[in-house]
Amino acid sequence: MSEAIDEKYRNAVQVINTAGGTPVPVTDNTVKILKYIVEEKHLDFIIAFKGRRSQTMEQLKESSGMSEEEISEHVKILAKKGLIMNQPSSSGIMVYRLMPFVNVGVYEYTFMKKLEYNEWEKGLAQLYLNLNKESRGRMLANYDAIVKRFLPTMRPIDRTVPYTENFESGKEIKIVVDEELEAPEEKIISTQKVEEIINKFDEIAVGHCYCRHFRDLVGEPCKQTDMRENCFTFGKSARYTTEQGFARMISKEEALEILKKSEKDGLVHKAYHPNMDFKREEDSICNCCSDCCGQARGITSNLSNYIARVDHDICVGCGTCVEKCYSGAKYLNDEGKAETDEDRCIGCGICAAFCPEGAISLVKKQRVVRIAPPRSAYE
Repeated sequence: MSEAIDEKYRNAVQVINTAGGTPVPVTDNTVKILKYIVEEKHLDFIIAFKGRRSQTMEQLKESSGMSEEEISEHVKILAKKGLIMNQPSSSGIMVYRLMPFVNVGVYEYTFMKKLEYNEWEKGLAQLYLNLNKESRGRMLANYDAIVKRFLPTMRPIDRTVPYTENFESGKEIKIVVDEELEAPEEKIISTQKVEEIINKFDEIAVGHCYCRHFRDLVGEPCKQTDMRENCFTFGKSARYTTEQGFARMISKEEALEILKKSEKDGLVHKAYHPNMDFKREEDSICNCCSDCCGQARGITSNLSNYIARVDHDICVGCGTCVEKCYSGAKYLNDEGKAETDEDRCIGCGICAAFCPEGAISLVKKQRVVRIAPPRSAYE
């Protein structure tokens, strides 16, 4: 392949990086990812999104110099790759939006669909594994700067939706309201029960957990759960994921049944909002494990309404909460009682749900939780 074509691929990677999500470095590996999924004939169309992530058909005709028929053909193919979202706006105008490599785009949509576990899927997973290794290397090289300067201002990616019932007793988890605690600048919407989110939507689709599918493909299957098909999309996102074969439409009843099964395996409910705008309705919910979740393995920032507190008079030090904790916030103190590292607690309530003594309550505390793994995780 000529140097000119290689350079065009690099330019396309740079344009995709402007589409939101998590930017990727323009390296030989990321160029390989784009070559792996996109033929050269689509590059000019991708580059036409430079400076404008979302465009109408008329805008695309002007920016690309292509006919409506040519544009439609590019969209048809690239939407199947998770690189273009083609859905109408609230006013009914079709909008074509370029999607990123990661969070949320090619990576998530590719591994969300039902896998065939073929060589093509394994090859793409290996390229993304190489991308993860590159990211770990950059994180290690710049660890102090990232933790001290970037992480404190990192925008929340999602918000945690807590468990509400203790499995041992069947009782509601105790909620304590602390009015003195400061709220973050970001507004956290009032819906707290994950069932309430599901019941708001008439269009619900379920796809497979892309993180667990990815780990399956690289030979590191999840140790926490056997569940795979439990990532939800709603409304416009549900229409897109089903139209492109990434997910399937389901009823509210089936969605709630999947949620209950996810909770039995101790998976964390995380709600996502369009463009991380928490004033807008949710467009998806993930049910995350601590074993495979990309956020559990890397730096993360999310909105939370709660923090877990332990009643030491009731706690017997069984360690169940330490075992179940998603973010590594639970530990046993010198007296053998459970404690919470409040800087790491995301308020998911899993510890409270599984505590056999009912010793853990949730304190209402609206905040942004920003966590980075220790330096040793990248070495």
